[in-house]
Amino acid sequence: MTNPPVLLVEDNPNDETLMLRAFKKGGFVNEVVVARDGAEALDYLLPADEAGWIRPALILLDLKLPKVDGLEVLRRIRADARTALIPVVILTTSAEEEDVVAGYPGGANAYVRKPVKFSAFAEAVNAIGVFWLFLSEPMPDALSPIRPAAQPATP
Repeated sequence: MTNPPVLLVEDNPNDETLMLRAFKKGGFVNEVVVARDGAEALDYLLPADEAGWIRPALILLDLKLPKVDGLEVLRRIRADARTALIPVVILTTSAEEEDVVAGYPGGANAYVRKPVKFSAFAEAVNAIGVFWLFLSEPMPDALSPIRPAAQPATP
């Protein structure tokens, strides 16, 4: 089976570029799918037609998003059986205490403030990726109402 994707929900093109560079620098092989607003993230995560849908291994979620804000995206992720157990890391510039207070009870697995310097940003992304993509055991398929897309058999 191939590595499942990481969903990056980020509306800032500069932060998106930094995140993609940091993932590449960290040597992660997971495809990074980018949703640039909350509605696009929900369309990806909660498709009407589930044929070919692949459950992401991890969701990196910004809070300050157009169309649907990050906390509402998180609420809908946790309310749907297909996505309820996917790890969600809030990765945001927000230092507002109410965002942190709302993030954890809303179902976030972690809350990380984006560092300003690229080197610190890359280190943070690397730590997140190592933990969630390598060290943490992924959710067993048996716990998901939707099975991952079938992968071609290897000869």
